[in-house]
Amino acid sequence: MTLFEKIARREIAAKIVYEEEDFLAFHDVNPQAPVHILIVPKTGKLARIGESTSGDADLLGRMLAASPKIAAQLGVLDSGYRLVINHGADAGESVPHLHIHLLGGRALAWPPG
Repeated sequence: MTLFEKIARREIAAKIVYEEEDFLAFHDVNPQAPVHILIVPKTGKLARIGESTSGDADLLGRMLAASPKIAAQLGVLDSGYRLVINHGADAGESVPHLHIHLLGGRALAWPPG
């Protein structure tokens, strides 16, 4: 069981900001911006984006579609926010459980990394 599954099961405390039946969003414990939220499926069946299939499209779409609601709730919808999905060690993936980073609250540099 991944760390994120334990958070979803409420076995590990997290500051949850949004939740639907099969995914939730919470503050990252190591924020890289003033607003740094992780949007994660409640199960770890999908370890990373590169393993997704067309059968995952509904869940992935709903997770992405929730991002403006979350951004608005946290006050970064109008100023702007970034969504990031890492795949593999070179991209910075550290937890083998698909997750979307929502970052905002300051000007974000481009290119990232």
